[in-house]
Amino acid sequence: MLLPHPAILRNLVEQYETLKVLHAEQGSFETRRQLEDVTCTLCVSTGAHTPTAALAVAEQQLNFALTEVATPMVSAAAPGG
Repeated sequence: MLLPHPAILRNLVEQYETLKVLHAEQGSFETRRQLEDVTCTLCVSTGAHTPTAALAVAEQQLNFALTEVATPMVSAAAPGG
């Protein structure tokens, strides 16, 4: 499975959370449409079927990306050989 770049995934999560609040406050057609669009993109990007599952998968993927950055890669080749 292809994984979205962490920056893109983080941006989708932020957009989702912002639009969810805006839609709760305004309830306009435009915010609902934008929320539906970003929800769909988030679900497709994570391979999830619901927004709740997509957010959980996104959190796992972002945590994994942070772990990879914090952990230096060890070369498979032996030194000097």
